[in-house]
Amino acid sequence: MIAALDHLVVGGSAAPYETLLGRRAVDGHLRTGNVGLRFEPGASGLRSMVFATQDLDKAATLLERRAVATTTTDASLALLGHGVAIGVVAQADEAPSPFTADTASAVSSLDHVVVRTPNPERAIAFYAGRLGLDLRLDRSNPKWGARLLFFRCGDLVVEIAHDLKKGVSDEPDYLWGLSWRVPNIGAAQARLKAAGLDVTEPRDGRRPGSQVCTVKTGTGSVPTILIGGIERWQGG
Repeated sequence: MIAALDHLVVGGSAAPYETLLGRRAVDGHLRTGNVGLRFEPGASGLRSMVFATQDLDKAATLLERRAVATTTTDASLALLGHGVAIGVVAQADEAPSPFTADTASAVSSLDHVVVRTPNPERAIAFYAGRLGLDLRLDRSNPKWGARLLFFRCGDLVVEIAHDLKKGVSDEPDYLWGLSWRVPNIGAAQARLKAAGLDVTEPRDGRRPGSQVCTVKTGTGSVPTILIGGIERWQGG
C-alpha cells in the first residue's frame, strides 16, 4: 500500500532548511534525493509525515478495511496515528531541489524520521498491521535506555523510539527528529559551522563505518543529526 515517505511538514519557513540541506527551495518546497519538505507558518517543529502510494483509491479502501479512520482532503488521505498527523498521497515524480553547496557537504537524502512512543506494541500494531510498513528491527538496549523499532519505507526508516525508564502508557505518540545523510560528514559539519550554526564535531555512529554530528541550531526546533559513511539504510 505505502511505497515511500513523500514529504514531511515542518513549522516555520524554508530558509533555515535551505542552509541545513545546502539546497534552494523551489516554490517554497525543498526535496532531497528521497523525501520532500513542506513548510507551514506558526510554531516550529515537525507537524506531520505524508506517505506516497501507487493507488490512492486502493489505499483508502484498504485503510477502511483495517479500521483506520481517514478523511479525504485535496487528493490526499489524512489520518491520525495515535497522535501523529499522517497523510497519504498518490506517488509522483518530483526532482530534488538544486544544490547551493558543494555536493560533498550538502544533504543527499533522509536516513530516518523518529517518532517517540510510550507504547511500542501499539506502535507495531499500527505501523505494521494498519499501514503495512515492514518491521526490520525490534531491539531494546539498556545502554541507550530505549527500545527501537525500525520500519523500512523505501530506502529510509521510520524509527519508533520508546523510553524504557518511562514504562508503557496510553499517552499519544509524537513526531520528534530527523537524521540526514551526507556524503562527507567533515565537509558538511564545516559548512554548517561556517554558516553560524552550532554543530558538534563528528563522532562514531552506531552503524559500523558511520560518523554522525548533531546540529543544535537552525533546524526549526527539530532534533537533527547528520550521518556520513553510508549511502543508504543498511538494514538488509
